[in-house]
Amino acid sequence: MRVYGISDLHLSFSEDKPMDIFGMIWEDHWIKIKDHWEKTVREEDVVLIPGDISWASSLSMVSKDLYEIGSMKGRKIIIRGNHDYWCSSSTGLGKIRNIMPQNMYFLRNDAIKLGKYIFCGTRGWTVPENNIQITNQDEKILNREVSRMKTSLDAASRLIEDKEDVLIAMIHYPPFNSMYENSVFTKLFKNYGVRKVVYGHIHGQTSKSTLNFSKEGIEYYLLSCDLRDNKLTLIAE
Repeated sequence: MRVYGISDLHLSFSEDKPMDIFGMIWEDHWIKIKDHWEKTVREEDVVLIPGDISWASSLSMVSKDLYEIGSMKGRKIIIRGNHDYWCSSSTGLGKIRNIMPQNMYFLRNDAIKLGKYIFCGTRGWTVPENNIQITNQDEKILNREVSRMKTSLDAASRLIEDKEDVLIAMIHYPPFNSMYENSVFTKLFKNYGVRKVVYGHIHGQTSKSTLNFSKEGIEYYLLSCDLRDNKLTLIAE
């Protein structure tokens, strides 16, 4: 079993929001992703999608986008991104999971184990820059997301059965600031023994963000599809 990842698909089969207005890399981007996916992923593999899956504004509008992803090979694990309005925090978890294709899992305050890999995660929020005061609202949201990540990590810890098990965390926002400094998220990952972290949110071919790097023994992967040339990234095997 292999674990792949790709993020920020921004599908819009039910919404008129073409992504190619943001540059040539987005022209027919889903077709390019599907082509690489079909050539790469096997049915027993796992594909992680850490947020911004669809532009749909409601559960009734997202089914076409989920069907497109669900029709691809492998088992998919998804979390909410900042643009996933179809699954806001006020949307009942049961309703969300009821519309998931059979081979797709939506994580919220919990975790799932497939083989030796344990997956957990939450959306996250912008990590403050050093010595810059954030608003009370941003602090409130950040603290809430930290609490949700801890709840998810607690659930993941209960699934550990063997020292060979590998804990992989998903988060939509980068879990650090632009200087890659430690944050409350990175401290949680270290304390809970997370081995790998996948995230997205960042876009633009001019972005200076590092795609793969290690920090305190944890491997981090930025998976935004436009930065990955619309190809899936191998996370573990």
